[in-house]
Amino acid sequence: MSKIQMTTPIVEMDGDEMTRVLWQMIKDKLILPHIDLKSEYYDLGLKHRDETDDQVTVDSANATLKYGVAVKCATITPNNERVKEYDLKKMWKSPNGTIRAILDGTVFRTPIMVKGIEPNVRTWEKPITLARHAYGDVYKNVEIRVPGPGKAELVFTGDDGKVVRETIEEFKEPGIIQGIHNKDASIKSFARACFKYALAEKKELWLGTKDTISKTYDRRFREIFDEVYETEFKKDFEAAGITYFYTLIDDAVARVMKSKGGFIWACKNYDGDVMSDMVSSAFGSLAMMTSVLVSPTGVYEYEAAHGTVQRHYYKYLKGEPTSTNPVATIFAWTGALRKRGELDGIKELQDWADKMEKATLSVIESGRMTGDLALITSLPNPEKMGSEEFLDAIAEEYDMIQGA
Repeated sequence: MSKIQMTTPIVEMDGDEMTRVLWQMIKDKLILPHIDLKSEYYDLGLKHRDETDDQVTVDSANATLKYGVAVKCATITPNNERVKEYDLKKMWKSPNGTIRAILDGTVFRTPIMVKGIEPNVRTWEKPITLARHAYGDVYKNVEIRVPGPGKAELVFTGDDGKVVRETIEEFKEPGIIQGIHNKDASIKSFARACFKYALAEKKELWLGTKDTISKTYDRRFREIFDEVYETEFKKDFEAAGITYFYTLIDDAVARVMKSKGGFIWACKNYDGDVMSDMVSSAFGSLAMMTSVLVSPTGVYEYEAAHGTVQRHYYKYLKGEPTSTNPVATIFAWTGALRKRGELDGIKELQDWADKMEKATLSVIESGRMTGDLALITSLPNPEKMGSEEFLDAIAEEYDMIQGA
């Protein structure tokens, strides 16, 4: 059978440790036998980022802007221990953060639902997608450890020389101060990406902040979302039969826990970081969570929501058996190639993605799965499989679906 032909490359960003091993296995077993893969390859492994002074990360992001679709393997964001372990020049920044900034993107994370892995929240029937504003807040904060009594102030000096000053606290004893910020342009990009993604997915969009307490900072998120919705998206939402809904973040959490799911939940940076882990865990496993970075201009970068699985990688290097879950990484590839097929009008590429995802879920539903899923499945007597064995089973299942 001839391979599926591509017309435009996707950007391929390789990664680190066990996910890098799985990355090549997935290509060899599930992709290359069926697709004449066209990709512009970038090695985002930690050593290569160090060798290029992280220029390779910048180059991969710019290539994504050029081609419109990328797929990324999990990568290491080094701490002090990793700097020593890999003998790095410095503690390089998160490649995801660099890519998000260049793409001006919003991260959408969605759990992969499969029979036999039931959500811990019994009312959830459909996936809940977390949209995380990937800029500002505590992730770009400035902090001071207050040594003793004194006055803390928030000061803004305009280019025109005008000074705005607010007292934070009159300290009588040691304490702490934190300064955070955000930008209207970034929040507008976040809003537009959320509204566009909701329209594309035909799902209701929620936003939750604490504007009753944070009457300037959090209120600005609500104001911008309302403005962008009313002026740019309201008619399209009404025509699609979907809604945009605002509520306080604490009310949103309460509503989420009693909902049936099936919507997109837009969160500020910190809220999105925390809530995405809560949602992924409650749905079953972080290894069953997709992640797509979407820019307001319609550029897409797909990846798994989990990290590099360091513990399994060291077992793999010793020749010991591993049972690392590759599902989210498979879905990163299927998501990217499906999107490439949609943009280029290649139905065969879209069909491959649909069938490969069906094959992956069918193997799990038959009771064959990796160790993490075997621990949480409701299926009787699951068969725990190694990573390579699991991928072989998916390849066989795909051939059966393809031949049906």
